[in-house]
Amino acid sequence: MLFRVASVLALTAAAAAFPARAQSTAPSTKVLVNTNQEGLALQGYDPVAFFTQNHPVVGLPEITAVHRGATYRFSSTEHRALFQQEPGKYEPAFGGFCAYAVSQGGTAPVDVSTFQILHGRLVLNKNPDVLELFNRDREERYRKAEANWPGIVEKKGR
Repeated sequence: MLFRVASVLALTAAAAAFPARAQSTAPSTKVLVNTNQEGLALQGYDPVAFFTQNHPVVGLPEITAVHRGATYRFSSTEHRALFQQEPGKYEPAFGGFCAYAVSQGGTAPVDVSTFQILHGRLVLNKNPDVLELFNRDREERYRKAEANWPGIVEKKGR
């Protein structure tokens, strides 16, 4: 018993002398969003409309919001307000990159017609053929994309 107490005290002292490095456990502050050269996300489509109207709707250039350095367009001020209240709910999963590509450890552009709402997130793929590949094992692909995404952001993000 005395040995265990001494061991615990020694470990506690060692932990105090050598605190864990915050960088190794802290989440990355890098951001990676699929945008065009002007910083426009989702090719100008309204992110909220995918949820409320169940199809892609082009946003208006005069109704915008910036989130994580990307500009999003909206089809109405109501949609912009919803986005601003809860951007994490409406921003596309995996930074708006192809979910299949992310599941493979990379990134690729997307076709907004491939959208689906999966686990409450807007998920996009490169084209209808890739969407079909993704959906063959959707849950496993999504799980792999979720697991790969932080490393991709760390490697390619800013």
